[in-house]
Amino acid sequence: MGGPERVRRQHEAGKLTARERLELLLDSGTFVELDRFVTVRGRDFGLGPASAPADGVITGHGRIDGRPVAVFSQDFTVLGGSLGEAHAQKIVKVIDLALRGGLPVIGLSDSGGARIQEGVAALGGYAEIFLRNTLASGVVPQISVIMGPCAGGAVYSTAITDFAIMVRGTSYMYVTGPAVVKAVTREEVTHEDLGGADVHAVRSGVAHFVSEDDESALALARALLGYLPQNNLEDPPRLAGGDDPQRADPELDALVPDDPTRPYDMSEVVRRVADQGSFLEVHRDFAPNLIVGFARLGGRAVGIVAQQPQVLAGVLDIDAATKGARFIRCCDAFNVPLVSFVDVPGFMPGTAQESGGIIRHGAKLLYAYCEATVPKLAVITRKAYGGAYDVMSSKHIRGDLNLAWPTAEIAVMGPEGAIDIIFRRELAEAEDRDARRRELIADYRQRFATPYVAAARGYIDDVIAPRQTRPRLIAALEVLAGKRQGGPKRKHGNIPL
Repeated sequence: MGGPERVRRQHEAGKLTARERLELLLDSGTFVELDRFVTVRGRDFGLGPASAPADGVITGHGRIDGRPVAVFSQDFTVLGGSLGEAHAQKIVKVIDLALRGGLPVIGLSDSGGARIQEGVAALGGYAEIFLRNTLASGVVPQISVIMGPCAGGAVYSTAITDFAIMVRGTSYMYVTGPAVVKAVTREEVTHEDLGGADVHAVRSGVAHFVSEDDESALALARALLGYLPQNNLEDPPRLAGGDDPQRADPELDALVPDDPTRPYDMSEVVRRVADQGSFLEVHRDFAPNLIVGFARLGGRAVGIVAQQPQVLAGVLDIDAATKGARFIRCCDAFNVPLVSFVDVPGFMPGTAQESGGIIRHGAKLLYAYCEATVPKLAVITRKAYGGAYDVMSSKHIRGDLNLAWPTAEIAVMGPEGAIDIIFRRELAEAEDRDARRRELIADYRQRFATPYVAAARGYIDDVIAPRQTRPRLIAALEVLAGKRQGGPKRKHGNIPL
């Protein structure tokens, strides 16, 4: 470490030291340090071993809930945690170890950025790390915990990894800091407003989770890993829980309002169906009209994708589509089955969405669902209109089990809009337009906007009482546990990024 004075300043800033963080992250007594004697290589600039013990980063491996993991923890008390050549090579070496051994990688970031004294060697070090992050992507889980500054090139490592956890008030990420922003744009902004945890959790979507302090961030990283496998060749750990797989929940039968325009809380549906206390929401504050997260059903880890009718009626917009696509692809890469709860009125209309690329971004979500080969289960709770019906894990894009509640409405568009188009001339000539419109809407809803029309064609496998959702999903997961589904041989697809 950088000495007692710097440790004191670290604690005064509300931050733990690099070693204290590893002690909390890993099972007690399991950490094995690697490359502890590696030191700085920029001696021409007045730096030497005494000024940079371990070159400002601690690397090694340990265990979380008994499972081996590879870790690195940047030490802000040593040259501000800045990245030099040796620092980077230590991180590269531990990621390479993780790839060979099939271990998850957890990186604890607390760094002022590239070490200026080492020039291009520091920049090359970043590139070496980015390459390893990319090679490891979809092979082993990668979790970034941002526990201080993460500036410049370092942010791209975080963006490539699977999940990013930030600490409110002490962590921030940005490509260029406030001083550079002011020099270039004359805009004055604080570190927090430019790249604080809430900025990235709510607006940019870079952060998947926000914690209040180092301790809770590290506890969250441990919990998150519990839903992920060691690598892409294994399944996530299955836990023996105390929640009855056959548990029916009668309160689900009355959860969806009779009025199709009234909202309800889809997260309540998820919590009632999942094993008790198992739901871990991801990206909670970004694009909240779509819910994504991990849960357990009968002890099995599953990825949840669900509309939230309480926000924008659950419509799919640019941010929601991107959020969903990234999560789906992560689940598919790591053999986590997907469970979708569908109540979607369609894609968001408007010039802002169209000019912003809703077609391209919406295609990401469609592509991700089509590409996924893990078990895909879907429950339509209410609306499934238009192209959004197709996108949300429909039978037509290789959905394995598609259920609907009796309240489901599956149609090209909502009854109100459909009637206004189909019967516009008749309505224009009607003596009592409103009464006739209500009559036509009721008839349309009864004849077309029901789950039974789709069920008659086999697009819906069954229409079930909501209380039976949990046991039906768990039974399907058991049946599909050995699912194997391939595709055409290719290098990779060309997702519409």
